[in-house]
Amino acid sequence: MTIQRKKHTKGAVGERRSHHALKKINLNKCPKCGKAVEPHKACLFCGNYKGREVIKIKTKKAKKKIE
Repeated sequence: MTIQRKKHTKGAVGERRSHHALKKINLNKCPKCGKAVEPHKACLFCGNYKGREVIKIKTKKAKKKIE
């Protein structure tokens, strides 16, 4: 079993872990639909990226009433 040489102060431990904090996510508006989108990624709602459609989004079909 090893012996602890020096006690690490709370400040020293905190300085080492300073980069472990969660970072805020930047969001931009989609120019077509106005939804919040991460930069440099296609909009998952309308499928557009840089003014063109890159993902084909299926539209939801209306449910038929069964009588």
